[in-house]
Amino acid sequence: MGDISYSNGTNNGNGNGNGNGNGVNGKAHSVLNGYRKSCWYEEEIEENLRWSFALNSILHTGATPYQDIALLDTKPFGKALVIDGKLQSAETDEFIYHECLVHPPLLHHPNPKNIFIMGGGEGSTARELLRHRTVEKVVMCDIDEEVVEFCKSYLIVNSEAFCDPRLELIINDARAELEHREEQYDVIIGDLADPIEGGPCYKLYTKSFYELIVKPRLSKEGIFVTQAGPAGIFSHTEVFSCIYNTLRQVFKYVVPYSAHVPSYADIWGWIMASDTPFELSTDELDLRIKQRIKGENRYLDGKTLSSASTLSKAVRQSMDNETHVYTEGTARFIYGHGHGSAYKQN
Repeated sequence: MGDISYSNGTNNGNGNGNGNGNGVNGKAHSVLNGYRKSCWYEEEIEENLRWSFALNSILHTGATPYQDIALLDTKPFGKALVIDGKLQSAETDEFIYHECLVHPPLLHHPNPKNIFIMGGGEGSTARELLRHRTVEKVVMCDIDEEVVEFCKSYLIVNSEAFCDPRLELIINDARAELEHREEQYDVIIGDLADPIEGGPCYKLYTKSFYELIVKPRLSKEGIFVTQAGPAGIFSHTEVFSCIYNTLRQVFKYVVPYSAHVPSYADIWGWIMASDTPFELSTDELDLRIKQRIKGENRYLDGKTLSSASTLSKAVRQSMDNETHVYTEGTARFIYGHGHGSAYKQN
């Protein structure tokens, strides 16, 4: 995977551009310079199923000590950030993902002031948090400084968030950072890369992490939320259902919800968890949106959130019957690490 293919069938380079099989990368970039307007990005979602879209250009590629990164200018989705061969966010629809990740827990909390983000290096999660009038401090902890600096330079939509004095940026492993901090947080957000085999994040989806690290750092009435991978009718069994079941072992109240994100080519899932029940009505959610959030949401309101937490019959039954608990020894991984590449259009 991760090769560069041409219409005459010729395969250029060593099959992956820099020898590690991860997506569009440095050598691929140099090969493709002359073909920027005729490239396609392709990602293998599962075996025998691929998702591809046309590119205007490849804006940047590179590798950090932790992961490979690429910024693509795509025809259907605008600028798209790709890490380790998996699309992370796209300009035209990232608001769906980030509004769903951030606003439900902050709206359900009575007075969220102090927030901790695990990951979130692109800055979009911080941007949405800082729209909340109650928020006094946001700690964003990302392990990869190069990705953070890359996003600061290229994703200008988040430049204001990076300059906000309420934001404290920490470059560290989120687990280590939470372990040594004594303060508690009203909301802790897991905006982590998907749990992929060999990736830096899968240990931050485990029962021991939630139980021993996350929960003790939550204040009274605190809420934890995490992105939880694909949540489609077939794909939810990859990691969504077992992350849900794992959180049920740690918290009294756990709410899974989902939304269609077009650039992901699937339904995507998030999970909120707390020892305080989630009891707000649709009208109460709308009132809090009006009172607390600066500007208009593009995606989320009370009815949308209520709908998002109503999963289909098949997915509900599957989630209820899930018995797998996520541990380091029994980890499940999302499909497709490094299975992203660029192709010349025929």
